[in-house]
Amino acid sequence: MRRSPRMNTSQEHAMARLGSRYLVDVPHDTTSTSVAPGSRLDPTEIFGRRAPLTVEIGSGSGDVLASVAAAHPERDFIGFEVYLPSVASSLTRLDHAGAHNVRIIIADAAAGLEHLFGPGDLDELWTFFADPWHKKRHHKRRIVSPDLARLVASRLRPGGLWRLATDWQDYADWMLDVLTREPGLVPVDAGPEGYAPRWSERPITRYEKKGVAAGRTVRDLLYRNAREAEETAG
Repeated sequence: MRRSPRMNTSQEHAMARLGSRYLVDVPHDTTSTSVAPGSRLDPTEIFGRRAPLTVEIGSGSGDVLASVAAAHPERDFIGFEVYLPSVASSLTRLDHAGAHNVRIIIADAAAGLEHLFGPGDLDELWTFFADPWHKKRHHKRRIVSPDLARLVASRLRPGGLWRLATDWQDYADWMLDVLTREPGLVPVDAGPEGYAPRWSERPITRYEKKGVAAGRTVRDLLYRNAREAEETAG
């Protein structure tokens, strides 16, 4: 998690004008961004309906959320983000896109998944271009880990999807190894190297463009909750 610098004037205005519409306040523990245990979320209360739910870990400036949510008004979306200027920018982007089926939670995503949602609550989870933490001594900070993979497998409904992408090959290999070892998840549309085709609905963000311009290859991974495969096989 990164300390948030001061927001500029337009970002402050966005938070003041749109925060009540898009932000969901959740109880925190003694730290500033970790969700307190026992803080179960009720999506039907938040959105006023029961609909397929997608959660994004590290929603950034809302590029993907705004685009996909606007195209799918029949679904609901929640993004986790702790970088306040990005949160403010995402509110403006969501408003301009008319994506009113989105909410943002300013909290640590792993703790949020553990405490705010129950087994089978999520239809999809997204983790796009997470911090790769290149130095080996920092690998333990990578969001994609065996513990998170186990947690995600428990929170996805049977057949629910986890979509991931990165433009750093060492992190792609790391994620592939972690997800392959999790028995609660199975790969979908995996090619010979284990990676999936690029998800066509994910917009190409400025961050992704920079990675491609620098000569890096974007890798997509797609995994499904294994319970559907087991039930179908039976």
